[in-house]
Amino acid sequence: MQSINKKDNVSLLASFGINTPNISLDDTSTISSLEVVRFVPKRRCVCKALWQGKPVYAKIFFGDKAAQYALRDVRGVESLQKAKILTPKILKQSKVPQVKAYVVIFEGITPSESAEAVWESANEFVRIELAHQLIQVVAQHHEARLLQTDMYLKNFLIQYDAIYTIDGDGVRSVDKLSIKKAQANLCQLLSKLDVLTIDSQLPSLLETYANARPWQPALDIVAVNKAIEIARQKATSAYADKKVFRQCTDLDVVKTKKVFVAMSAQDAMIDFPQTAAALDAYLNDASLIKNGNTCTVFTAKMGALDAVIKRYNIKGFWHGFGRAFRRTRASISWANAHRLQLLGLPTARPVALIETKWLGLKGKAYFLTEYVDAPDMVQFFATTSDKQLRSEAIKQVVQLFYRLHLLKISHGDMKASNIKVRTDGSPLLIDLDSMRQHRADSFAQNNHVRDIKRFMQNWKDTPSLYNAFVKVFKVVYVDHAPLQAAQILE
Repeated sequence: MQSINKKDNVSLLASFGINTPNISLDDTSTISSLEVVRFVPKRRCVCKALWQGKPVYAKIFFGDKAAQYALRDVRGVESLQKAKILTPKILKQSKVPQVKAYVVIFEGITPSESAEAVWESANEFVRIELAHQLIQVVAQHHEARLLQTDMYLKNFLIQYDAIYTIDGDGVRSVDKLSIKKAQANLCQLLSKLDVLTIDSQLPSLLETYANARPWQPALDIVAVNKAIEIARQKATSAYADKKVFRQCTDLDVVKTKKVFVAMSAQDAMIDFPQTAAALDAYLNDASLIKNGNTCTVFTAKMGALDAVIKRYNIKGFWHGFGRAFRRTRASISWANAHRLQLLGLPTARPVALIETKWLGLKGKAYFLTEYVDAPDMVQFFATTSDKQLRSEAIKQVVQLFYRLHLLKISHGDMKASNIKVRTDGSPLLIDLDSMRQHRADSFAQNNHVRDIKRFMQNWKDTPSLYNAFVKVFKVVYVDHAPLQAAQILE
C-alpha cells in the first residue's frame, strides 16, 4: 500500500470535505488523528484513526449511496462472522452529518501486516507457506458459500499465525456455490501470486484446497492453469492499461488543455515540474545519459528524489502528426513499469508520466523513474570478480527470463544495457517502451525466442559467460522448446 505523507493526508481529507481534526458521530463521540491509507475519489476513504482512545480503522462512505455501500460492507463482515471466519470487529456505525457521509469503525488489529506486504518481503519458503494458508482461508469462504469478489492479497491481514479477511464490501453470499464458481474465485487469488511459485507449487496448492473441501471433486490442473492465466492478464490489464491513468490511492492525475500528468502519490510535490520547459531545464552536459533522435535521457534531482527523465522527442511535423493519434511511448513505458511492479518483476520505480499538448495534439512526452545506482550487465561482469555473486546474477536473470516467458511478456530490446544488476546480483529491467504482454501462445513464444537470441548476442565474444548462461537456462526452463528455437540448445 502506498504511503501518504502528512501534506497529502491533509489535502486528501480536504478533498472529501473533512477540514477538521475530529469528526463527530451520532452519539457525540469523535474519531480523530485521521490518516488516509486507501481512497476512491469522491466515494470512500479508509483511515487509521483513534476512537474512544483505541486505534481503529474508519471506513467513510460519501455520496447519495453512502449508507447503501456502508450497509453492503457491514453485511459482508457479518457473513464472515457468522461463518466464524476471522475478520476485524465492527465497533460503530454512524452518520457523519458534517460531511454528509456514513462511517463504519473497525477494531485495529495490531500488530499486523497485509498479506501483500508480507509476500513482497518474504523468501520463497515463507511465500509457499503463506500461499497454503491463504488457500485454506479461501476454502473456508467457499465452505460457507461466500465469495470474495475483490480477491487481492491486501484484503487479507496477518497477525502472527492468524489471517483476517478484510473488506466486507467485496464479500458476497451465494445460495449455491458451484465447483465452476469456486474454481474461478480460487484462481483469482492464485493469479496474484508469483508466477514461479504457481509454476512449481500448483499441484500441492490444489491438494491443500481439496483437503479443506474433501467432498468436492478434484480440480483439473490444466483448466486451473488456464483460468489463472486469464485472471492474471485481465487484472494486470485493468490496472496497467487503465487505472494508472486516473486518480486513485497510488496516483495523482492532472489533466488540462496543455498537459496530462500522472504522478506517483508518494512523490507528489507542489513544485513538481509539469511543463516541457521546466523538465528540460534539468538537461545539461553533466546530467545527460543518452541523446538520440527519438529520445533523450538525463538525470534530475527533485527535492529528495533522484530521478531519470526519458524525453520522447518529436523529430518533425509529420512525425509529430503521426504520433499525435497514437499512445505515446512514454505512456507505454509508464503502463509497463506498473505492469511489472504488479506482477512482482523488478524495474525502476515509476515516478511520473507527463504528456504535453499543442492545439489538442500530443507533443513531447516524458517518463520519469527513480534513479537506480547500479551497473548494467556488461559493466557488472567486467568489474565483478566474486564468483558466487556472478553465479547469483546469472541465476537471477535467467529466472527473470523464465518469469517473463510464463507471463507471456516480451521485452523487445534485450540488450545487456537494458538490464541493471544490483549489489546482491538481482537484475532490474529498464527501457520498457517495446514491452508487450501477449495473449496468443504463438506470438508470446516467438517474441520470447527473439528476446533470448538478442540477450545471448551480448555474450558471443565471451564464451565462458555464454556457456554459463546456457547451463542455467537448461536447468531453469522446464520446457526446452524456447531454448532450442533460440538455438542455444540442440
